[in-house]
Amino acid sequence: MKISYSWLKQFIQTDKTPQEISLILTDIGLEVESLEKVQPIVGGLEGLVIGHVVECAQHPNADRLRVTKVDVGAGELLQIVCGAPNVGINQKVVVATVGTTVFPNEGEPFKINKSKIRGEVSEGMICAEDEIGLGASHAGIMVLPEDTQIGIAAKSYFKMEDDFMFEIGLTPNRADAASHLGVARDLAAYLRTSYQMPDVSTFEVENEQLIIEVKVEDTKACPRYSSVTIAGVTVKSSPDWLKDKLKVIGIRPINNIVDVTNYVLHELGQPLHAFDADQIKGKQVVVKKCAEGTPFVTLDGVERKLSADDLMICNAEEPMCIAGVFGGKTSGVTESTTNIFLESAYFDSVSVRKTSKRYNLKTDASFRFERGTDPEITVFALKRAALLIKEIAGGEISSSISDIYPVKSAPFDVEVSYSNIVKLIGQDIPAEEIKAIILALGIEVAIETAEGLSLKVPAYKVDVTRECDVTEEVLRIYGYNNIHIPTKVNASLAYTAKPNKENVQNLIADMLTANGYLEIWCNSLTRAAFSKKPEEAVQILNPLSSDLNVMRQSLLQPALESVAYNQNRRNTDLKLYEFGKTYHLIGDQYIERPRLLILISGAKQNEQWNQSSTPSTFYNLKAAVDGILGRLGLTNFQSEEIKDENFAFGLKYFRGAQTLVSFGAVTTADKKQTGVDKDVFYADFDWALLLDAIRKNKIVNKEVPKYPTVRRDLSMLVDKETTFEELKSIAFKTEKKLLKEVQIFDVFEGDKLPEGKKSYALNFTLQDEEQTLTDKQIDAIMQKIIANLAQTAKAEIR
Repeated sequence: MKISYSWLKQFIQTDKTPQEISLILTDIGLEVESLEKVQPIVGGLEGLVIGHVVECAQHPNADRLRVTKVDVGAGELLQIVCGAPNVGINQKVVVATVGTTVFPNEGEPFKINKSKIRGEVSEGMICAEDEIGLGASHAGIMVLPEDTQIGIAAKSYFKMEDDFMFEIGLTPNRADAASHLGVARDLAAYLRTSYQMPDVSTFEVENEQLIIEVKVEDTKACPRYSSVTIAGVTVKSSPDWLKDKLKVIGIRPINNIVDVTNYVLHELGQPLHAFDADQIKGKQVVVKKCAEGTPFVTLDGVERKLSADDLMICNAEEPMCIAGVFGGKTSGVTESTTNIFLESAYFDSVSVRKTSKRYNLKTDASFRFERGTDPEITVFALKRAALLIKEIAGGEISSSISDIYPVKSAPFDVEVSYSNIVKLIGQDIPAEEIKAIILALGIEVAIETAEGLSLKVPAYKVDVTRECDVTEEVLRIYGYNNIHIPTKVNASLAYTAKPNKENVQNLIADMLTANGYLEIWCNSLTRAAFSKKPEEAVQILNPLSSDLNVMRQSLLQPALESVAYNQNRRNTDLKLYEFGKTYHLIGDQYIERPRLLILISGAKQNEQWNQSSTPSTFYNLKAAVDGILGRLGLTNFQSEEIKDENFAFGLKYFRGAQTLVSFGAVTTADKKQTGVDKDVFYADFDWALLLDAIRKNKIVNKEVPKYPTVRRDLSMLVDKETTFEELKSIAFKTEKKLLKEVQIFDVFEGDKLPEGKKSYALNFTLQDEEQTLTDKQIDAIMQKIIANLAQTAKAEIR
């Protein structure tokens, strides 16, 4: 949600800077994800000044050019060559001086330089309105009134003020803050000041010449429906102030009527809809549900078959609008509209949510209705919009306000006790402070006792219905940062089964962090396109968006999105890890699997003055994997190469049919799908299986051997299909007692070797824990190993 700083200050008077307000909003639960300086037009007219054309003569070398002398208040006249047909002496004009960057409506921005045009020096540019974004005309230069002061900045003359835009990550429960009014209410509560509502006291009915009868047949889906008519309007482009307000928050201006409804929506949080009154057949509006399968063409030109559960705004003959979601193609406001019917309603949130999801239609109106709007503000918003329409589109209010509100919404009755609030927050807050915060939030105190309060919570606070909700409101305004962390923490003895999974997770997390890895927490919700097994996808019944419609089947794709986010911001050297769960629907069973993902990309180490950066490789990842398993005390496992769709190449460590970890390079397809353009290596651990393996792992304490180890190396030719794991297995089967370790230290494949062969270099570690091995014993063991390697794996010793 986008909020304008200048618009916010229309509600609340404060000298707080945008940066200070940003911190305050985040502290009180309206997290500001970004703060951006914005300008109503691109470039903000920076560098442009008002000038006076003192001289204007024909260019000696060009019939269509004029050589002018312009006074911009700097003491010296500027000579500017101008090709506009309407340039003349004594004009007040807009001048782009040398060094200014100009942002035209069409084409790329360009910088004004001192130059020669057909042999005459030109020290700037006299501007047309389309050349600086102030209009669409290119018939000639802008000529300003004669009394315009020269030398002042064009930005000041056109009252072009910079604004700041807050991007707020609004949580679904905070429907009350989905407007400038809602944010101002919270800000006023924190600052303990008041906020000012727009003035609608001048609203009055001028005649009763345009009466539209309204009937509400489904009062459950539409508890309140307010409306009024305005006759004699002129549909045209909105004034600059209105267009500028909407542009700052990313809304494209359309026409003055639609722009007013959008303005009030973002100002007060109340969606409105304007109908062409002359298109309402029978002069009757009926709020009802239509028959199943009724065809309806929406504003986007798509014909949809209605459900019997869809609430519709109809005329006497046919539906005109999907209530709270989307308008119809034929009933909206056009350039020929002269009479309008203005709707301001309160629709049931569940009804709107189901309809919006059914047709996959997400609009600013449905966003608010499906979260819950304020049933008490419909008439106020109607008056506000009607007065604005009269101001900028003319016309007369030609009917009394129709307000169908059979059962009025009552405030939520909530009992709170001071002791419970203090207990939940964990800090002793004075009762008077708690009461002051509650009153500042607009909550009425009906009864007060020494122990607590009986409250009446306004209907617009749709998520405040219980004592714990009020406690959260108090904590937001009191400030999370003001809650002290105690120096003493009490704990009880735990009798959980060993190993303690939290302790083991913290052990590995600490180890990874100490080795330069950063922990990430990715969203468990992701897009269906990331599901490798669509038949196992756990679908979200009511997704917030199409990008968050299934539970993740892997930790990889969300992590890759984090990689892409960082790489796009030039943070390319990454070492990340995440403990999380994956979700699968197998048959009719929902399965959650705890996993550990580690991921590396970019340079292994930063570039230093005496060494260049080294890119991370598969072997850096393997070292991390081996380190984790070693730290957990897991050494007895097998390995083999991976050949599946999840890795470009890689290995897996397994015991029997159970895979402990798979690791390798991310495939090109996965990188492309998430927007990653660099090599990434990752490991996927089955965390539940690792914990089970630790549980079964027996710890044996032994003395350090008194006798030394002996190492022997062998180089051999083997078939390309032969793996190191096969050679290692043959060696241990040959000598089970004295052979302690087998490692590979070189692999070579090349043209110099026989076709279909590769060279392995292995080292063998031997040790007898009771005596020192003799050369005769060592040679005998090695000869047996060589013989078995040759017989079983067809190895040729080099």
